[in-house]
Amino acid sequence: MKKIAAMLLTFCMTIGMLVGCGSGEAKPAENTETVELTVFAAASMTETLTEIAELYKEVTPNVTLVFNFDSSGTLKTQIEEGADCDVFISAAPKQMNQLDSAMGEEANPDGLDFVLQGSRIDLLENKVVLAVPEGNPAGITSYDNLAEGLKNGTVLLAMGNADVPVGQYTQKIFDYYGLNEEALAQAGTITYGSNVKEVTTQVSEGAVDCGIIYSTDAHSAGLTVADTATAEMCGQVIYPAAVLNISKNPEAAQAFLDFLKGEEASQVFEAVGFAPLTEK
Repeated sequence: MKKIAAMLLTFCMTIGMLVGCGSGEAKPAENTETVELTVFAAASMTETLTEIAELYKEVTPNVTLVFNFDSSGTLKTQIEEGADCDVFISAAPKQMNQLDSAMGEEANPDGLDFVLQGSRIDLLENKVVLAVPEGNPAGITSYDNLAEGLKNGTVLLAMGNADVPVGQYTQKIFDYYGLNEEALAQAGTITYGSNVKEVTTQVSEGAVDCGIIYSTDAHSAGLTVADTATAEMCGQVIYPAAVLNISKNPEAAQAFLDFLKGEEASQVFEAVGFAPLTEK
């Protein structure tokens, strides 16, 4: 009998450890595995994503976000050359298309395959604006005014390089007004920046009369916006985002991308002038 009683006691203790033995259901163990996600994002997202990272840390403390901010063209090249990246957010569809095997040969001529199919979304919309330094010394009031000044050689404009989305949007604005970029460059009426932050800095420091940048960058730098380009002038400014198929942590990467579509992140984006495009 003693042996049987001992066996029953052992059995009860074992059951107790597994299910709480009458003290309620056991709680599942929390996921404490640390994960590091590398996010390549357009330079115009520097302030917003830095703020969002703090919010994400509160809800997912085991995930560390490492950001690489630069022009979308530079980021695309780095990915193509083998850089580690989990999530890519471009300031234009062009650079994302060039990494997406689902796109046709015209959009992806090199047949690159880096986008995890099913993860790509159009995350945000921005605006292309004409920003002026404090006090607006040159008295620039609109894109029409800018075009006239460039033709007359009386305005110095800062713009992005040709491989930078904001520079490509500027080229479309030049086409809209019938302006020849090469002739303007030779005349010394335009200067360049390798990304939108460099263009913004030139305007902030008063090194130029004006600059064509994003609405969000003008907001972050406290610059005055003289005019906003219409879709007819340069098209929509769409920011696509996707998990890359080279990610070592695709589930964690997708979870972060889902967070960017949520209410908390959307509030941060909207506060600086982004327009979220995905459902909250």
